[in-house]
Amino acid sequence: MTEIAQLIATIKRELKAQGLTYQDVARGLSLSEASVKRLFSSERLTVERLAQISQLLGFTLAELLQESSALAPRLSMLTEDQEARLVSNSRLLLVAVCAFNRWTLADIVAAYRISKAECLKQLLVLDRMGVIALLPGDRIRLCIARDFDWLPNGPIRHFFRREGLSDFLAGPFNQAHETLEFVHGMLTDSALAQLQLELRRLRSKFAALHEESASAPLNQRRGTGLLLASQEWEPAAFRQLRRPPVA
Repeated sequence: MTEIAQLIATIKRELKAQGLTYQDVARGLSLSEASVKRLFSSERLTVERLAQISQLLGFTLAELLQESSALAPRLSMLTEDQEARLVSNSRLLLVAVCAFNRWTLADIVAAYRISKAECLKQLLVLDRMGVIALLPGDRIRLCIARDFDWLPNGPIRHFFRREGLSDFLAGPFNQAHETLEFVHGMLTDSALAQLQLELRRLRSKFAALHEESASAPLNQRRGTGLLLASQEWEPAAFRQLRRPPVA
């Protein structure tokens, strides 16, 4: 959907929400109802017309454009090139992760050794990549979906395995809010399918709790990592004792 089509869809949605008809728009613009329909269908709205329609809806033009942008489709994944760009620049990756976790520019600058100018520079890169929108007042609006995920076997996951996994597992896991569980068993294909379903449900629950927590002050939120892993596996020491397969 083009930006103008998205904007017209937003206008129509607001008209419906406010109980307004094309006839109401026609009266507000001093046009015929047929002319209003042609304007919308042709997608040829001048800035002056958009400003008039915005006023009719109780918005400024800037607010209407922002409302339209907020309803645009969200990214559920990045491309491999976009992920590679993030991991190639530690400051860009830092700012991206903070933004994804609803930090403000002031939060980032206060917590890390990064200047406001450098932070803005990285936010502008993320804006051009389409993962955030940098709004007036240095506000950050996310352009990623609630179920956003990194590419399977992509650059970010490779980066985590290489740089983050050992660091994550090195923690003592001895605080009341921390846990490390490990179980091993032998499951049928049917049981494995059920386990995968439960893991997907847990991931969705984590995402929902993340959204619920987003409105709380930053000092009331804990950066929390949840590692979900399941694979067919046997310890290397056991594999070395395996008898060779019978020919």
